[in-house]
Amino acid sequence: MPHFFISAAYKSSGKTTVSLGLCAALKQRKLIVQPFKKGPDYIDPMWLGRAAGHACHNLDFNTMSNTEIINTVSQYSQGADISVIEGNKGLYDGLDLDGSNSNAAICKLINAPVILVIDARGMTRGIAPLILGYQAFDPDVNIAGIILNKLGGRRHEKKLRAVIEHYTDVPVLGAILRDERLEISERHLGLIPSEESVAADKQIKTIADLIADQVDLDAIISIAAKANFPETKKLTTAVSHKKDVRIGYALDAAFNFYYPGDLEALQQAGADLVPINTLKDPELPDIDGLFIGGGFPETQMAELENNSSLRNDILNKIESGLPTYAECGGLMYLSRSIHWNNNEHTMVGVIPGDIIMHKKPQGRGYVRLRETGNGPWDLNNNKENITEIPAHEFHYSSLENVPDNTTFAYEVLRGYGINGKYDGIVYKNLLASFAHLRDVASNHWADRFVTFIRKNK
Repeated sequence: MPHFFISAAYKSSGKTTVSLGLCAALKQRKLIVQPFKKGPDYIDPMWLGRAAGHACHNLDFNTMSNTEIINTVSQYSQGADISVIEGNKGLYDGLDLDGSNSNAAICKLINAPVILVIDARGMTRGIAPLILGYQAFDPDVNIAGIILNKLGGRRHEKKLRAVIEHYTDVPVLGAILRDERLEISERHLGLIPSEESVAADKQIKTIADLIADQVDLDAIISIAAKANFPETKKLTTAVSHKKDVRIGYALDAAFNFYYPGDLEALQQAGADLVPINTLKDPELPDIDGLFIGGGFPETQMAELENNSSLRNDILNKIESGLPTYAECGGLMYLSRSIHWNNNEHTMVGVIPGDIIMHKKPQGRGYVRLRETGNGPWDLNNNKENITEIPAHEFHYSSLENVPDNTTFAYEVLRGYGINGKYDGIVYKNLLASFAHLRDVASNHWADRFVTFIRKNK
């Protein structure tokens, strides 16, 4: 099971661009490429998945056990020629002092050789102690090669190669010059509308060509082939149900933050997934439940407001008891209004509150939730009887003017949620939160949601 891990010395070194370039370049060689991303993230995995031609799956110590991480890589790498795992932040960065949730910890867990991307702007001889330090800090981490990034020119590359060869035993696998064509706007979400998809594919092709010209792909393939993947341990697998409920899920330029594994879990639980375009569809299709995931509805709020027929239909259906689950962007859409850049636009209005956009994040990072027992779904009944739910949030928005008698599904033990104390607004058969859940062993939320829909069908 050939695999390798792309990491960096520190954040914003260009590893995502390098990773998607490698995925696309390896795919151009007719290899079946399976991408993974460390940590909670939606945007990078969308790019990696598009570049590789296969959905990217997340690996996260916060929500997954070690066995789950190993099994996830093993499961989705079946049939692939090579697996590419992209880290987040720097190789040794993480929440815990002991590094137990760092990129390095995943590398050791799945025996992944590390290719370290180094932003070498302004560096010459100083690159040697950086590499030596990263090697010495944890000898159990296999730093198998270096990719030099954002170089000023080939003369700069020559100096760096000479220093690295003289002082270290780490091979240089590539040297990438600074190039505007390698830059991807962080707000570029162009993976759904056809016109944006064409632009995204064109940019991926450009990046792939630049990476292929400046990185030794043969050496990387050889490194990956030598990696020994650990033995997998069997987990209890959920029983697949026949598809007996229809769940509509918003999929368009406003809402596209979904974990592929969660969508698979919904299908396995018995759901037939029906995509909905909140910008264009005049009404909901014939569905038994509704799922509105995250995204950036504020960038499409005028178009969302203009589609009043769908907004009114969603409002009426939820008022009539349609089981609905909304995360972050979905919560924003179901509120009364969104206020951003001195503009205000009317939304669905089923949630009695108004969204205010801020310049700084209002909630960011890992969260820990405890169920209040007031949620619409049955309580989490996992084998370990864990009542705390690990999740994550990232929102620049706040929900204002919420009534004092609002019912909440979660008490926030860590994070911010709606008001610093609670998250998960409950109204009739609706659950809407800022927190993003993940369908994992400790919280099979997809099965709980489908079961709830089935009971209310």
